[in-house]
Amino acid sequence: MISVFKALQIVELAELKPKTQKLELSDSFNKILAQDITSPINMPPFRQSAMDGYAFKLSDSKSYKLVAESKAGDNNKIRLKAGQAARIFTGALVPDEADTVVIQEHVNRSNNTIIINKLPKRTANVRPIGEQVQKGEIVLKKGQQLNAAAIGFLAGIGIPEVLVHKTPRVAIIVTGNELQQAGKDLEAGKIYESNSIMLSSALKTTGITNILTLRTKDTFDATKSVISEALENSDVVLVSGGISVGDYDFVQEALKDNGVNELFYKVNQKPGKPLWFGRKNDQFVFGLPGNPASALSCFYIYVTPLLNKMNGAKDIHLKRIKAKSLTDYKNTTGKTLFLKGMLNENMVEILYGQQSSMLHSFAKSNVLVRIPNEMELLNKNDDVECISLNI
Repeated sequence: MISVFKALQIVELAELKPKTQKLELSDSFNKILAQDITSPINMPPFRQSAMDGYAFKLSDSKSYKLVAESKAGDNNKIRLKAGQAARIFTGALVPDEADTVVIQEHVNRSNNTIIINKLPKRTANVRPIGEQVQKGEIVLKKGQQLNAAAIGFLAGIGIPEVLVHKTPRVAIIVTGNELQQAGKDLEAGKIYESNSIMLSSALKTTGITNILTLRTKDTFDATKSVISEALENSDVVLVSGGISVGDYDFVQEALKDNGVNELFYKVNQKPGKPLWFGRKNDQFVFGLPGNPASALSCFYIYVTPLLNKMNGAKDIHLKRIKAKSLTDYKNTTGKTLFLKGMLNENMVEILYGQQSSMLHSFAKSNVLVRIPNEMELLNKNDDVECISLNI
């Protein structure tokens, strides 16, 4: 059995071969850039009016003859002489001879003559070429996640596709003869299977959508076969249950027979002591406990950072927050505890119902409270580390 620190270190230091792909911009939301992006154009690409008003060359005069009009999208070359002005609209091309735009609220217009009531400063309301971005400038760096604003910005500078880190394919294997799918009355001795949909939902928070779900009975041959299928179709395999060494737990043996090498088994933690982690070439396998809350805790603490690393993220762990405990809590286990908690501002409540099978309290929590194995008593108002679940 190894420490939480050592287990996390093994996951964090796992060597990866980066996988990238080119995607159309419209398909790249939440993906992480695999290269720097340089702008192919100046932005704006021409001198642009920032307001609706009148473009002119500033002088001491307040009276100008209106001779033309420039709307957004017009590309006609308007030529202005001294004492002339052009009606102009936001986003429109500013005529070469004009150096200033006066807003329409500061102008009186009579037919084709305008009188400026309040002369602006020279270059007022004119956006210069390249004010926002200059051609050849690095505008987004490798490792940045593409949110809606980033995608809109790239579209605005004419980028049609991007090179991003390829999102890993994940297979979920659910084991257990006692499991029954929802949709019909529960049979005697059975429980409804919830881990597959729970883990699938958790995967989607990391941007994973290519998810294969497989189920197997508790026999060696069936377990070996389904693990083989998962390895053929995924980069990461999550096995739920069957990882211990009971009479009907065949996962470890089946993984070994499929060429998966163990990196660690059993972690000094609660919940999630029987966590298993291994790899086969460039593929990774997590053997998660069958108890739902235990499986989900292990997912957030160990699986999420590996997936984030494979996705190309800079910060691979969930956010850590320091808070003060609202209650005392004894740790008599000698293990690192990950407790379901509710964080409000900088105060955290450790919730009732910490058993590894209980999802009800997990559904109410927004953090996991980490109590180190060497801490025997957490006192009220003590500082404690919380792992944010607000992903």
